[in-house]
Amino acid sequence: MKSLNQLLLDFDYEQNFRDDDFYVGKSNFYTFELIHKWPKWEKNFLNIIGEKSSGKTHLVNIFLKKFNGIKIESNLLNENNLKSIQSFQNIVLEDLNLDVDENLIYTLFNTIDQNNKFLIITSDKPIVEIDFKLKDLRSRATNCLLAKIENPDDELMFALILKNLSDRQIALDKKLIDFIIKRVERSYGKIFEFIYKIDSISLKKKKSIDFKIINEALEE
Repeated sequence: MKSLNQLLLDFDYEQNFRDDDFYVGKSNFYTFELIHKWPKWEKNFLNIIGEKSSGKTHLVNIFLKKFNGIKIESNLLNENNLKSIQSFQNIVLEDLNLDVDENLIYTLFNTIDQNNKFLIITSDKPIVEIDFKLKDLRSRATNCLLAKIENPDDELMFALILKNLSDRQIALDKKLIDFIIKRVERSYGKIFEFIYKIDSISLKKKKSIDFKIINEALEE
């Protein structure tokens, strides 16, 4: 994986970053390092926490590509795929929330524990804060390593904006990107929404993105 600094130095506006590129900054460094330390974890359960679009899925895909395993959406967990995980050492459960079969989740925890397997759970907030009805599941939820992806710092915001612009084949001067960074909410989702917004305004007006278009998007 490239470091964030390498990505910024190597950036070419005509370049499309590959799907397996991941931008490492202060906001996600701990989580990125932790998944690469497998299997030398303190516990067999890891809860990766972060807002939507913060890179949780990207991280677990990196993990699975390197160490192998199976990934299941939490609301799609059923008796059949619960049985199918028996042959895997690493299991990823994506987007755990209240919209799940709690008995199946509890059974999954027990399977991991009894067979010395590893479970990574992604969620918007720590699963220990999810108000499960099943008391035993609430107890299990306390036995997880926590790795939180923090809000992006300036460096990571710059890289994310570059990535989104590159995907849309848009070239922006660095001073325009710096202008955006200072004014957009420090949120992964908001960054993506804002790039979509300025692109839409630009296409509608048939004009290149400039300070005027950026300010118009900020005022909406």
